[in-house]
Amino acid sequence: MLTKLANTLVPIDPLLAKRWSSRAIDANKFISREQILSLLEAARWAPSCYADEPWRLLVCDKATNPEAWEKAFACLAESNQAWVKNAPLLILAVASPRFRHNGEKNRWAFYDVGGACENLCLQAASLGLTTHQMGGFDMAKAHAAFNIPEDLDCAVMIAVGYQTEAEILSEPYYERELAARTRQPIETNCFEGSWGNSFAK
Repeated sequence: MLTKLANTLVPIDPLLAKRWSSRAIDANKFISREQILSLLEAARWAPSCYADEPWRLLVCDKATNPEAWEKAFACLAESNQAWVKNAPLLILAVASPRFRHNGEKNRWAFYDVGGACENLCLQAASLGLTTHQMGGFDMAKAHAAFNIPEDLDCAVMIAVGYQTEAEILSEPYYERELAARTRQPIETNCFEGSWGNSFAK
């Protein structure tokens, strides 16, 4: 199985180092109810502004509810459908843009939803699963397909499954699967003391 550990300047937690977004997913392995609960529980304990928990997670399990899975799949861009067809689980993350306690606009809602999704993805990695988050889907179609309230905002679709060999993928996905993981150098995005003053290694 292909592993792509992050090439870090200093050691980081192994779970963070090994998590990456594979597209090669085994179509014959499904996710158990207990595993799904574990993913949702990890998301539930993410931090959020005012402990508001603005995330809503819509679970579409191909094994137990193929109709819901097909509806989620139909919302995806064609380029994602090409490989997502093998994923046994699709999760649609939705953001509630207003605070529960006062109804005021929560400008941190998407930030908090992102944190919950990262918790979910890390928990998946700890269970030996792979996740791939996607912005390539039709949000209006998702709203209509799942009767999502108009005042909520679709954020991301997450494919979950068991990683398999890259050879199941066609191009250009096969080449992307094998490509090395890269990130900008620390000094490009991280500053010290003042804006533009790159953080020194």
